[in-house]
Amino acid sequence: MGKAKLATTSLCGCFGCHMSFLDIDERILQLVELVEFDRSPINDIKEIRNPVDIGLIEGGCANEQNVRVLHEFREHCKVLVSVGDCAINGGVPAMRNSIPLKECYEEAYLNGPTVDNPSGKIPDDPEIPLLLNKVQPCHEIVKVDYYLPGCPPPADAIWEAVSALLENREPSLPYTLLKYD
Repeated sequence: MGKAKLATTSLCGCFGCHMSFLDIDERILQLVELVEFDRSPINDIKEIRNPVDIGLIEGGCANEQNVRVLHEFREHCKVLVSVGDCAINGGVPAMRNSIPLKECYEEAYLNGPTVDNPSGKIPDDPEIPLLLNKVQPCHEIVKVDYYLPGCPPPADAIWEAVSALLENREPSLPYTLLKYD
């Protein structure tokens, strides 16, 4: 039997959860012995090519492209893990949820204190993914199997969860890995 397949992606977030993933430090060498990376910024593959054993999703869904990628991950991943507060509850990006989208656009492109937009137009290029009316956590869009809380979750928590899943164990993280001071 070949190596397990692991895919990761960042939706609407700060990429901090991937940085925490990289903070497993030398254990990344152990991980590459156990898994083959499919879609991931780690190997710069942009699409899932095959069925994947474990998918790690960071970030919530703020635009149509985030939703498409999330559905793609759910379709191809046997186990899907929401990593970090943005994936679990929308995080900082969801702070815009109480403000009408029109006002967000106007502040960002017309009225913000550092805006220099002589045309007075809000960008509407078809290449720019359309924003959703509100940022949604992943589990509101697809079924999520596991949650790793934190902003970002500690590297040790990510390592423990991925190790357990690779060993066909239920992830059970000790309080010390989920305690935030």
